[in-house]
Amino acid sequence: MARKTTPARKSARKAKGAPAAFTRDEEFAALRTMLLVRRFEEKAGQLYGMGKVGGFCHLYIGQEAVVTGMFMARDPEDDVVTSYRCHGHTLVSGADPKAVMAELTGREAGVSYGKGGSMHMFNPSGHFWGGHGIVGAQVPIGTGLAFANRYRGNGKAALVFFGEGAANQGQVYESFNMAAIWKLPVVYIIENNRYAMGTAVTRSAARPEELFMRGAAFGIPGEQVDGMDVRAVKAAGERALAHVRAGKGPYVLEMQTYRYRGHSMSDPAKYRSREEVQKMRQEHDPIEQVKTRLLEAGQATPEELKAVDAEVRKVVSEAAEFATSTPEPPAEALWTDIYADENTARGEG
Repeated sequence: MARKTTPARKSARKAKGAPAAFTRDEEFAALRTMLLVRRFEEKAGQLYGMGKVGGFCHLYIGQEAVVTGMFMARDPEDDVVTSYRCHGHTLVSGADPKAVMAELTGREAGVSYGKGGSMHMFNPSGHFWGGHGIVGAQVPIGTGLAFANRYRGNGKAALVFFGEGAANQGQVYESFNMAAIWKLPVVYIIENNRYAMGTAVTRSAARPEELFMRGAAFGIPGEQVDGMDVRAVKAAGERALAHVRAGKGPYVLEMQTYRYRGHSMSDPAKYRSREEVQKMRQEHDPIEQVKTRLLEAGQATPEELKAVDAEVRKVVSEAAEFATSTPEPPAEALWTDIYADENTARGEG
């Protein structure tokens, strides 16, 4: 019996459009942003190794094109929410690198006042509503943000980032169902970095080659995107956002990306070979792609590219210095920013 082709499946099969055509300025803007995330994460890893960062620490190295391209496509008023791999999203939303690094080291000047650490960063001024530690928890939250925007009729969309591992969570599909029924302005972005916590997607997901079809049962279109090419990400983001703003309901983007480090700093990543990682770095690195395009087009010199990197390294170095010298929260801060009744807050309950 022939397989029935639904409208969502038809749309999803149109998956790969042409990458966006970047001007020289756009290439440099993307390069600076991705370098900021890359150098910041490298420094965060160093500080973790020195014992300056407590708790878990999930680095975004290798995935920089996803957040950079999507933020280039979004309206600054659009809402964003993601998982615990959130340093890059916080930075790209406009948070001060010093405050982001200070959050990592548990300092009062951090974006969450030193109380959230690596996994729980927020930047309300940039409409970034946090990294969330429970797998998939951000998906219903982001769906709620989209509902609020539709209810208010403000034209804003919600961007909800989650990994391919979280794509197997039940709450994701409850959210898809609600978003489809109410035609909510939400783009669901699956950051498929291939290994979830440490298990290959080919072993943990049914039909792992087409995660972009996960919304098809609800009539949600989707497409698969080269998440290592910032131009492809921006173009796909623009298509998806145009769809949801037109009142057509949600959209799924599967970003095929790759993380160079383990799931977290405590993960030695022995489930894949060193050769595999090196191949991805050499052939698909998002930052090197931009550098190569600029050089081959005669739009930049090696000296100019080195200068951009030096400028970013200086910003990150200053952030690290700040984050290791600014004060920790006072003891009484334990009793602030919590939900409690008056008696409990005084320690009587």
